[in-house]
Amino acid sequence: MNQAKEQWASRAGFIFAAVGSAIGLGNIWRYPYVAYENGGGAFLIPYFFALLTAGIPILLLEYSLGHRFKGSAPLTYRRLSKKFEWLGWWQALLAFAISTYYMIILGWALSYTYFSFGTQWGKDTEKFFLNNYLGITDSFWNIGGIQWKVLIPVFLLWAFIYFVMRQQAHKGIERLTKILMPILIVMMIIITIRGVSLSGASAGLNVLLTPDFGALSDFKVWIAAYSQIFFSLSIGYATMLTYSSYLSKDTDLSNSGLIAALGNSGFEFMAALGVFGALGYLATQQGIGVDEVATGGVGLAFIVFPKIINQFPGLNDLFGVLFFGSLVFAGLTSIVSLLEPGVAAIRDKFNISRNAAVNTIVGGSAFVSILYATKGGLNYLDVIDHFLNNYGLLIGGFFMTVATAWFAKEANNMRAHINNVSDVHIGSWWIICVKYLTPALLLVMAGLNIIDEFKAPYGGFPYSGLISMGWGALFATLIGGFLLQAARWKEEDSISGKIKEGA
Repeated sequence: MNQAKEQWASRAGFIFAAVGSAIGLGNIWRYPYVAYENGGGAFLIPYFFALLTAGIPILLLEYSLGHRFKGSAPLTYRRLSKKFEWLGWWQALLAFAISTYYMIILGWALSYTYFSFGTQWGKDTEKFFLNNYLGITDSFWNIGGIQWKVLIPVFLLWAFIYFVMRQQAHKGIERLTKILMPILIVMMIIITIRGVSLSGASAGLNVLLTPDFGALSDFKVWIAAYSQIFFSLSIGYATMLTYSSYLSKDTDLSNSGLIAALGNSGFEFMAALGVFGALGYLATQQGIGVDEVATGGVGLAFIVFPKIINQFPGLNDLFGVLFFGSLVFAGLTSIVSLLEPGVAAIRDKFNISRNAAVNTIVGGSAFVSILYATKGGLNYLDVIDHFLNNYGLLIGGFFMTVATAWFAKEANNMRAHINNVSDVHIGSWWIICVKYLTPALLLVMAGLNIIDEFKAPYGGFPYSGLISMGWGALFATLIGGFLLQAARWKEEDSISGKIKEGA
């Protein structure tokens, strides 16, 4: 199979790639606000509990599946049980769909890196972002035409990613992450030191770190912790499964998983300190409470942070470049991990070259991304991201644990495989998590999300848009998974059956 040609040059290269996949935009703009909203310092208790009972178990499950069965997600699930090949395709398609709008956000970050010179966004940062830069339309179905200010930087980024992805994994992705990850960490350290040293930073840090232990009695706080862990570790996209299939047969899996998981959590916490230190500074400068400036997501990055940079007593341009440059670097190491599962999948299924697979996946994703570069693109991005993340990843993760532990009854064998190649052995707690606790929690999380969905239309968007673009995108990827499963494998004999234990 063509897949056998892919292999990491070193274990360190794999760890850089895995950490680079996990550390993305969500670490910088999602975690700080989630922690703030859910008990402050007390949020660390459910956060680390979720890391131990869901994050690390599922991460190791993906590592063991890819490493043992040595294939892309569809091929791995087929070797696990022919009934579940569709799940591998669904996860790869989810990653592909997310990549189509993820690159748009990187385009925004690249533009803002340039806008940092001379703080070109001016004083009214909200008007600049929504009106001047995005040119957002006044209604959901008003697409408004192409916004060239967005499309041009996105096109430049796609050209760069196309070049990286055409290399073999150890030449393209591994080299990219080995270069960008150390730079990103240094940049974030500088941002964090600057953020916590600003006058008034203590106000923001107090809001973030002061524990509200009463919040721990709220079940939604625990759900928020599990959601954050699941999203931030890049599990459920088939990324880690694909990456681990490129490892040599004697690679230590448990140590690699612990390094990736703890490295991701450490980066999140460091980013939160820098962000809330800066928010405390902004609140102090404006004479208002931190709760009035604290926000998450796109608003934090492209509206609030430019306000903060405007208020800096000096070196405004430099810190603007550092912040938005860090978003670009974090996003680049993540976008390759969203594209690789699709590349590996169609290479295995249709026995084509890497270049042909990259042409299909990167070309297809770049074409779809044009939708989000329109003046109505922010609305479509918001809706599709909400449904793919809140349902696709959670339900896909649920089926992954059920397929392995209940249908194929391979949980014990996967644990044995991990322990055979690892210095740190995992115990029966892992079986309990993978077989019972994690799938139950994922199902509950998905169910609660669905209940909330029917209480009020998400984001105030029209139901026509939520159904056609939100649920539509989710079911399109699912149906695509079943259709691709039905296609014939080009080398049927070479992928039939399961790999023997220890192979």
